[in-house]
Amino acid sequence: MRATSKLRQLLKSGQTLFVPGCYNALSARILAEVGFPAVYMTGYGTSLALLGMPDAGLATMTEMHLNARYIANAVPVPVIADADNGYGNAINVMRTIREYIGTGVAGIHIEDQAIPKRCGHVAGRRVIPIEEAVGKYRAADAVRRELDPDFVLIARTDARGASGGSLDEAIRRANAYLEAGADLAFVEGPTSVEEVRRVCREVKGPVFYNQTGVSPRFSLAEMQELGIAVTIIPGATFRATIEAVYDLAVALRDEGPLAEERFAERFKRHPLGDLHTFAGFDRIREWEARYLPPEELEKYAGSIGHQPASA
Repeated sequence: MRATSKLRQLLKSGQTLFVPGCYNALSARILAEVGFPAVYMTGYGTSLALLGMPDAGLATMTEMHLNARYIANAVPVPVIADADNGYGNAINVMRTIREYIGTGVAGIHIEDQAIPKRCGHVAGRRVIPIEEAVGKYRAADAVRRELDPDFVLIARTDARGASGGSLDEAIRRANAYLEAGADLAFVEGPTSVEEVRRVCREVKGPVFYNQTGVSPRFSLAEMQELGIAVTIIPGATFRATIEAVYDLAVALRDEGPLAEERFAERFKRHPLGDLHTFAGFDRIREWEARYLPPEELEKYAGSIGHQPASA
């Protein structure tokens, strides 16, 4: 089954779909290994991981969709990806949809921010006129219907937190975008429980919720009660990475290279501590046995290092 069809199936379950964020293929694989049915490619994490720069419209479509391709090809579960503001007007968005469908992701969200865009929980955002945004979602819907009707289109509005914006305007835009062909509406940045309740009551379609930044946090049961279709927590994985790498860097600075040995010994007790097996060397050996001449396997005899399991 295609990833897009898998995601459509998950959305039909009636249960809130909890999708944590990843920022590269490795973090996506870990989330899939733990058992999440879908993963989300965060734009903030992508920009920070690839460029070492903030989510301020600095990552190009090429960089974003290449990361999406790596992630989608690394995991067996559907991937929802951040596609920023579609990288231009409605005509640019048509290419954006084609490129993202080609990556293998199951769906994307496109926001109504003006260029250059920025993180939805950082001040200084601006939105384009609603008429222009509606045209972008109509164009996106037309292309995905042509190439893969199951591809999931999520319309994000930043009107709540944009300069001069309001929740009323955000809800108006969300409904207009659903009418234009979007599958889910993503109102970015509600600041209270009551604002989230209003979004869920007044948006006339499935709601996609970003549980981070200025927005309140809910349990899965609470989100189910609210009627939220999908919730993402984009930043947990890259925050955990920053914390872990920083702590290790401090230990290496203060204790020298033997600190890495101590870390490696502790990591062996981790559920994924058999690093070479997790990376896939057993699978490589299995493929070699299946598709290469038998003498190719002779290289393992007397070879030093991790020995992948034989088929």
